[in-house]
Amino acid sequence: MIRKNPSGDLPKIDERAFVDPTAIICGKVEIGANVFIGPYVVIRADEVNAEGEMEPIIIGANSNIQDGVVIHSKSGAAVRIGEHTSIAHRSIVHGPCTVGNQVFIGFNSVLFNCVVGDHCVVRHNSVVESCTLPTGFHIPSTTNIHADSDLSQIQQIGFREADFSEDVAQTNVKLVEGYKRLQNEF
Repeated sequence: MIRKNPSGDLPKIDERAFVDPTAIICGKVEIGANVFIGPYVVIRADEVNAEGEMEPIIIGANSNIQDGVVIHSKSGAAVRIGEHTSIAHRSIVHGPCTVGNQVFIGFNSVLFNCVVGDHCVVRHNSVVESCTLPTGFHIPSTTNIHADSDLSQIQQIGFREADFSEDVAQTNVKLVEGYKRLQNEF
């Protein structure tokens, strides 16, 4: 469902993107080319700051937002998700938040008030908040990061994790193509 927010903002969705009919896209949202928005995703840009303004939620080209993901922001803060990035099933991205290019966010993870650099991997069931992940970092499954000082225990990602992230992104771009071909059959 595509709908306006109370401020009257309507999502801007590139015609080459695929949005599953069960997804809810509300308000000041921009979705780039070849983006896959999976079943039951909720992307909601509807809260304003003290001045009555809000920044958009932006999903970069060739990214995929998988089943059950929730993307929202408090008090009109921006959420930016880069290109070729994968946000896996049931994750929550709550702004303010910036996620770089070619990033993988694992199943059931939570991002809040953080910056995730390019080529990072945040594995399953992890929490990242109130910090900046430098380019190429690997957060192991079930890790909780609550400040920049927690990063000293985190290792750089290896080639295996980076390859996995790229494979997930490419698989979902192919899904966009397939679902777009089927779109008129629904």
